Parts: sequence; structure tokens; C-alpha cells
Amino acid sequence: MALATSLTNNHLLAALPTEELQRWLPRLEPVDLKLGQVLYESGKPMAHVYFPTTAIVSLLYVLEDGGSAEIAVVGYEGIVGISLFLGGESTPSRAVVQSAGQGFRFSAQLIKESFNRNGPVMHLLLRYTQALITQMTQTAVCNRHHSLDQQLCRWLLLSLDRLTGSELVMTQELIANMLGVRREGVTEAALKLQAAGLIQYARGRISVLDRPGLENRTCECYSVVKKEYDRLLPERTAQ
Repeated sequence: MALATSLTNNHLLAALPTEELQRWLPRLEPVDLKLGQVLYESGKPMAHVYFPTTAIVSLLYVLEDGGSAEIAVVGYEGIVGISLFLGGESTPSRAVVQSAGQGFRFSAQLIKESFNRNGPVMHLLLRYTQALITQMTQTAVCNRHHSLDQQLCRWLLLSLDRLTGSELVMTQELIANMLGVRREGVTEAALKLQAAGLIQYARGRISVLDRPGLENRTCECYSVVKKEYDRLLPERTAQ
């Protein structure tokens, strides 16, 4: 089945015990996630959770004046909508598709029922939630203490970890919105990375030329987040 094959592109779905996956299979709905699509708004009821397979979703905190800043990214390693199984029906953040692609959605009621049955599904989702909280915490620390070009390196590396290639389609204006900074600052930071031979940027496309160079240039925040995901979410069936 094409559907069953693509399910394994999401690490959480791939880690489900076979019995649970078979229970979910008829209810998992394939969806195209378009660039800029809002999956849920701050404070609004959430009808579904999403499991990206080839898309990347940004979780943004939106201020009253319209300003925003990214607090986490979710790709094929995770799930969008953790508030639903943690006991809330909404969240103060907004979920926006950062990189277009595909995924699956699953109803709010069904994810809550699966979580409340306890066992492997609950443990898997809680481990993912801990990893996501680490990313959110480290993002806040990074935005407060590290330079913009270090933040940009971290953001590029986290995005690359959730893509199959080395190219991102993203304008500087969108990156500025994600990082919560002025567009001019992103332009300056991107030019520094390009001058160092780490990236090539043209017409809204960022090609990473030297990933090890990016890793050397970024702050410790990237490695902290990556190690926590690797520690908590091994690629094996949930136990």
C-alpha cells in the first residue's frame, strides 16, 4: 500500500506498535501542506493533530501588535498539536507551514483516546513532548544570548534535519518573521554566511554548501536540541 509506505516517513508513526498502527490506519488522512498554510491559530480549538512526512511546520508565538517569533519547528520526526493529548484544547502559539510538503492528520478525539489508553503510545508521545520542550527552551536561550548569525545557523540546521535535500525555499522576510528580527539583520547575517562559503542565497532559495562549517559556526543550542531528540526518540518501535 502506498499509504502504509509513506506513513513510515514520519518517525512517530513508524515507531507505533503494529497493533496500534493498524487501529490508526483507516483514520489517518493524507494531506498536502502548502507553504504559509495555517494549521491552527492561537487560542482557537484544534480539530486535528498533524504528522508531517515531507513538510516542515513552524510554531510561532504571535504578539498583540502582530509581531511573531518561532519557538520550535516540527518535521518528519514529530507531531503538531501536542496540546490536545496534554489536556488542552488550544494553545497560545500559531502553527504555520514553513516548507511545503505532505503529511497526515488525525482527529483530536482519536489522539486523546489513544493517549489515554496509556502504554507505548503515551510513553512515545511524552518522550517527543520532552524533546520539543527542550527545543522551545533552547530557542528562547539562543534568541537572548547568541548572535543573529549563530541563530540563523541553528535555524538552518534544524530545518535541514527535517528535509531530504540541502536546499530551503524561504525568503529573508519569512526568516525574519521566524526569528523575530528585522529583515535587514537577516540580510546581513546571510551575507556573512555566504561570504564564508557556507551557503548560497538567491531568489528565495538557500543552498547549504558546507554543513560542517555551519555546525562549527553555530552555538551549542543546536547540538543540545539534536542530542535530546536522538536520546528520546530512537528509531525503533515504541516500548
